[in-house]
Amino acid sequence: MFGALFASAPSHAEDGGAWQSVKKAGVLRCGAAVAPPYVIKDPKTGEYSGAFSELCRNFGQNVLKVKVVFVDTTWDNIVAGLQSDKWDLALALNDTPERRKAISFSTAVTDYNVTFTYNKKNSKLPKSISSISDIDKPNFSVAVMSGTAQDKAISGALKQANIMRLPGNDETRLALMSKRADLLADDNSTNMLLAEAHHDWVSTFQPMPHLAQQSICLGIQKDTPATDVKVLDDYIKQQIKSGEVDRMIKTSVQAVLAQSK
Repeated sequence: MFGALFASAPSHAEDGGAWQSVKKAGVLRCGAAVAPPYVIKDPKTGEYSGAFSELCRNFGQNVLKVKVVFVDTTWDNIVAGLQSDKWDLALALNDTPERRKAISFSTAVTDYNVTFTYNKKNSKLPKSISSISDIDKPNFSVAVMSGTAQDKAISGALKQANIMRLPGNDETRLALMSKRADLLADDNSTNMLLAEAHHDWVSTFQPMPHLAQQSICLGIQKDTPATDVKVLDDYIKQQIKSGEVDRMIKTSVQAVLAQSK
């Protein structure tokens, strides 16, 4: 694993810069591992949508003025593929110390932390939830998507509650809706809009301090020149300031929620 993670790759410092190379090739390659609502792939058409997909597409088309292609990958391979120059940007990566050993990151596109949604009509739960200890009980079940950052986060935080690990977003929401699970652990953006879509019965508990607080960014190759990083960061900051990032995230989450109904 570590051999692949730290494999050698062509140096952007040697070829005049990342974006100069992209412009010369005429194509910006976006490495994409599915992660709704940020990276969504239509199983019928193969088309990519989602906030980070749109961000990468718009950066390539509007800033670099090149064609944009999405390269399918998995979460196990997305970092190694970026490092070995299989794609130019990696979508929706949590900025972690371990990953920073191998790659670099853009400025934060959005924040990530883990929250819990629950049915406020569930008589098993306390009327007021103010701490992890309020939900960390042997008779409570918490649904989470297996293998995700939120799975890792709650596995360390919950010592007594039953963690119900399920394969996808649809399964975790169904578990909450069908009352097989008492709570659903997910990222803050997804849970916020789940609560908006079902305000009649969904409440949200956000632990303080924030659980697993991280930045979600675009991954870039380790040797990307500072001038190129600034071009990308300036673009992201402008998109955040204009409200475009917030709009894309909300649109993406609403699309995911609509599909799961």
